Amino acid sequence: MQLPPPRGPLSAWLSDQLTGARGTQRSIEIARSSQPFADEDLQLALWIAYELQYRGFDDVDPDVQWDPVIIAARTQWERPWINWLEANCRVRPSDEPVAEQLRAMIDADDGPRLASYLRRHATRDQFREFVLQRSVYQLKEADPHSFGIPRLDGAAKAALVEIESDEYGGGRPERMHSELFRTTMRWLGLDDSYGRYVAAAPAVTLAVSNVMSLFAIHRRWTAALIGHLALLEMTSTLPNRQYAAGAARLGASEDQARYFTEHVEADAVHEQIAAHDLCGSYVQQHPDAISDVLFGARCSLVIDNLFAEHLLTEWAASSRYLRASDSAAG
Repeated sequence: MQLPPPRGPLSAWLSDQLTGARGTQRSIEIARSSQPFADEDLQLALWIAYELQYRGFDDVDPDVQWDPVIIAARTQWERPWINWLEANCRVRPSDEPVAEQLRAMIDADDGPRLASYLRRHATRDQFREFVLQRSVYQLKEADPHSFGIPRLDGAAKAALVEIESDEYGGGRPERMHSELFRTTMRWLGLDDSYGRYVAAAPAVTLAVSNVMSLFAIHRRWTAALIGHLALLEMTSTLPNRQYAAGAARLGASEDQARYFTEHVEADAVHEQIAAHDLCGSYVQQHPDAISDVLFGARCSLVIDNLFAEHLLTEWAASSRYLRASDSAAG
């Protein structure tokens, strides 16, 4: 994978560091932002820095993964991101079991209805844009949450391994969820190469991936990582049923929509495992961690809602422009 083009001074500085075009500046100050999830330069710089912990980039020395200058810069850039997440996603735990608190969080959510729009109204181009944006994470689906496996023990570890094994196809490469997603991409005429559309992804799409990577690579955020996964699993079945219906409406075959239908079946089971066996067992072992479990879950909801709002707003603006153009032409 090639380094994506910079979007500002942070990502430009990092690209120079990674390609050997290093100047005298050892780090670069980050501009303050009230909405770091929408900061194109910040989110791209974080995505590049995090990707060093995954597959890296062509022509970038693998040893830069541990370059102290880059790690120091990444740590600096994470601060406003973490501060925003803490301010907007931290919730107060109750005395109820963690599984019930997670369910209550979901039931109280009133985010944008992206799935229903894709089911009933989306054009093929809009569905294609949705899949293109999702590919930034979906082509490495399950990888961030797998960082939690060596940090867990007992029932919580067994539960996470069970979920991740299904995500990776249960030993069958063609059943890996990332591979199923590639089939959907090809149906829509998209390039299914890993990281292909990072350069086209807006900040909020990168933020969806970045919040997982933040929790994945920092052991301090293990509880948030499993809370994030639990929320994904608990909110997956109904949307994926609607995505599948939307894909079928637009002409997808059973195989081309299998990524979505697979999640309808798998995540109905994963929901219970994640809420009770994973998060429930972990909180039994670490009672003080419940706040971070809920924090990670809330981060998942908030960032995914921002992603959905971005797409729906973009499509609504495009529709208004087309209607205005048609009126002017008439």
